[in-house]
Amino acid sequence: MRIALVSPYSWTYQGGVNRHIQSLAEELLSRGHYVRVIAPFDPPDRLSKVLHRAPAERLEAPDYLIPVGRTVGIGANGSVSNIPVFPESIRGTRRAIEQGNFDVVHLHEPTTPANGWDTCLSSSTPVVGTFHAYSTKQLPNRLAALAGAHRVVNRLAGRIAVSEAAAWTGRRWFGGNYTIIPNGVDIDMAHDGEKPDSESLRALFVGRPDERKGLPILLRAFEALVEQAPSRLAVVGAEPDDVRRLLAYPELEQHLDLHGKVSGPELWRHLHEADLLCAPSLSGESFGMVLTEAFAAGTPVIASGIAGYSDVVTDNVDGVLVPPGDPQRLAEELQLAHHEPERLRRMGKAARQSSKRYAWPAVADQVTKVYERAIEVPEPEHAAERFKRRLGVVPSDGLAATPAVRLPSLDPAPADGPGGRSGMVRKAALGVVGLLGVGLTVIAAHRIGIDDVGQAIVRSDISWVLVALGLMACSLFFRAQAWYYIARAAMPGSPLRRRDFTSATMIGVLMSATLPARLGEPARALALTRHTGRAKDNLPVVVGTLVSQTMLNLVALLLLGMIIVASTDLFHNSTKTLFTFSLAPLILLLAVIVLPSILKRQGNSRLAKVGAAAHEAMVKVRKGLAIFRKPKIGFPAAFFQLTAWAIQLLSCWALMFALGLDSQAGLAASAAVLFAVNVTAVIPATPSNIGIFQLAVISVLTTGWAVSSYDAFAYGVILQAVEVATAVGLGLPALVREGLTWSDLRTQALATAPVELSAHPRRRESDGTATDWLR
Repeated sequence: MRIALVSPYSWTYQGGVNRHIQSLAEELLSRGHYVRVIAPFDPPDRLSKVLHRAPAERLEAPDYLIPVGRTVGIGANGSVSNIPVFPESIRGTRRAIEQGNFDVVHLHEPTTPANGWDTCLSSSTPVVGTFHAYSTKQLPNRLAALAGAHRVVNRLAGRIAVSEAAAWTGRRWFGGNYTIIPNGVDIDMAHDGEKPDSESLRALFVGRPDERKGLPILLRAFEALVEQAPSRLAVVGAEPDDVRRLLAYPELEQHLDLHGKVSGPELWRHLHEADLLCAPSLSGESFGMVLTEAFAAGTPVIASGIAGYSDVVTDNVDGVLVPPGDPQRLAEELQLAHHEPERLRRMGKAARQSSKRYAWPAVADQVTKVYERAIEVPEPEHAAERFKRRLGVVPSDGLAATPAVRLPSLDPAPADGPGGRSGMVRKAALGVVGLLGVGLTVIAAHRIGIDDVGQAIVRSDISWVLVALGLMACSLFFRAQAWYYIARAAMPGSPLRRRDFTSATMIGVLMSATLPARLGEPARALALTRHTGRAKDNLPVVVGTLVSQTMLNLVALLLLGMIIVASTDLFHNSTKTLFTFSLAPLILLLAVIVLPSILKRQGNSRLAKVGAAAHEAMVKVRKGLAIFRKPKIGFPAAFFQLTAWAIQLLSCWALMFALGLDSQAGLAASAAVLFAVNVTAVIPATPSNIGIFQLAVISVLTTGWAVSSYDAFAYGVILQAVEVATAVGLGLPALVREGLTWSDLRTQALATAPVELSAHPRRRESDGTATDWLR
């Protein structure tokens, strides 16, 4: 049989689909079939690195590979798909199929654009499609359906799904009939014999550092594990630098073995030497080839109980299933594995037995049967029926049409991941509040007059706007210096560098400007803590330095209030409430001072233990207030912080000149604006507090200085634009310098939540039976 295996993914950015294709091709070749693999091939050059944000592997193309052009890395389904978007790939695939005189074309991921769709629509040879992915996302699948994906899929003469999860995707979005044939495993490549002796628990993670693969969850669990049990974690597939970026506590690296990408034989060696494989993916997994490879090596698995994985792992037989996104449960199972080596060995034997179900000879037999059925599908007798089949109106597999049906997701909700119910409620609430803020802005603009506001903005002097922008940027550098002196007083023995404080400050401002709920504060704390040595111990102290800086901000607000009182009677009216609200940070200061004494451990109850842990953390936070006990360092800290506020005040004043309001609203008005926007931003519900920001400016300027509402609104818009531009202009370079992304900071924030293990683990009541959370 002459067989073409068509891959939509780059051969030099290897993933599970291409590994499946390579093994299938070699199995079919060993049986005497003529096989050619048609796939994109990215050379290891600079352009490939630019197109994928990562270098291509230096791989020699096998004799059976027909390369068909470059690909581009595109984020999809929680990871990066390296797919062809250039015409040369489509032309090359068509040409290879036409010249190959194949009996059947086996297309993998037929819903992938470019050469996937084109192969379905243009090939006169019977096409069999294998669905590898599990996708529950509404938007991309509905867009694909609107673009005609169901008609493209109807052109297939046979449909294969690698799991129930992959079949779910096809049935949910495109309809049709699917033969479930799992991914195969080359069990002959697995090492025989006993595993090497070791006193430590040897865990293994294999995969990319994509968020959905769950590596941050595993690192969070492992941080707790190493404190209770000797253990090491080997990470294969993720580059060392990518893993380090995920570490909230860099000292954890001494317990890690970071191997990066490895060859096939090296992977089999790591699978053999590991006591267990960890697969903590959050979602989006249709099968998990690495699970069956671990089984072949006699290595049991601790995996998330998600669709795809739960079809492979039999809980408490050849592995353990844990709730997705639950680092506490994952850490507990790892600790139990260390204390129960005999149970591990028993599951390892069962895993090796389970792998026989996925041996390539058995899988290839099932695949060739689908080929034979596809080749034997008869052509319709009538021209109209042939025309419908050609257009994809009816299926080309000769079976009755089966429409897409609405199906419930196969995945359980993550414990605290983005898919959880609480996460959805939180996102919905933030969305409603955000829309409310934007709505307030729009309503205000309409009432005031959009044309008048627009004219006021257009009339503004750009040179003064640039001056304001420069002053705003300068103020952030002074804030960073103030923070540096505060931290010096709190952490005298830690290696502190001014540039680290500058970068962290810029990152915090960027996060505050682009995300709601003051996420900039934890972001800058995390960004700085990475450079302070013992990150886990120092994070509460760094949080304490933020409290100290907040106290200095309170002093600045009091000074602004004095300027307002001396200049206008506005304070005695609407600003009185704002001034009272500005005293809220005093509550925070009192909490930091008093809570450690209240939370001292008394007794051995669970509540007492929680209180003791909170007491320890609050004591460390209180260390961040050391600046107030060390005047020698406290003076420069206060000087830089108050100077930053003065420079920011000058920036607000410069915008008065930009709009021609300087004669009507001078320095005192600028102080009132700065006071109002900072007080109303204590708990911003929207990015940059949009909506509330403008209303605060309008209230101050129209009430206290009789500025027209449209000029006040224009001033608020320009002032906020200056703040956001400063945040983006300084924050993005800081992220680049730190080698971080928004996603990295989010996952690091996740990793700071505590995972606690007792010295003597106890099995949960649900263990040994079907796990309760799966019911």
